[in-house]
Amino acid sequence: MSLFEYISDNALRLAFLTQQHIELVLVSVAISAAIAIPLAFAGERWPAVRNVMLSATATMLTIPSFALFALMIPVLGLGIAPTIAALAMFGMFPILRNTVTGIESVDPAVVDSARGLGMDGRRRMFTVIIPLAWPVILNGIRTATIMLVATAAIGAAVRGPGLGELIFRGLTRMGGANALNEALSGVLAIALVALVLDLIFLAISKLTTPRGINV
Repeated sequence: MSLFEYISDNALRLAFLTQQHIELVLVSVAISAAIAIPLAFAGERWPAVRNVMLSATATMLTIPSFALFALMIPVLGLGIAPTIAALAMFGMFPILRNTVTGIESVDPAVVDSARGLGMDGRRRMFTVIIPLAWPVILNGIRTATIMLVATAAIGAAVRGPGLGELIFRGLTRMGGANALNEALSGVLAIALVALVLDLIFLAISKLTTPRGINV
């Protein structure tokens, strides 16, 4: 059976696992962003905390993926919980780093002008700083998302959902009927998911970036 015949015969299963994979990545990125972005803004008031968090999240990326997923098992067991926890940890650094960079890139003169207009700190944050820093912040979220699309496949090692199941099953059965097709279909689906999500983020960037500050 050729690869295309295998994909055609297993289209429903591939579609289901692809949906699982996308949901897994988006949930993990949302958790990463919900933690990293507030930490970056808090770091404006406490630079020492910001530097510690940047170092800590950067260090997480040096941990081998298999090892981090395995370390989650004693705490969270097997399945979706350890997979999301590990992915969320991996996704924090690019979002935190880009948010810090985005905030620092805002011209202090613009912030001072907003202060001179009588804006309080909260209003300056939401009407000046965040809109100007948004393109850089969004690029960090985009980077984290594409990175996690690939890393999420490792979650199959702890029985996590998604396309990693096809890759791991195919590799463990290598030499058997359709084992190579199974692994390749998972790899191709992951590449397609990464491409589609990247294009979606590019579109979001175009739609949400204020005119005049496109990057």
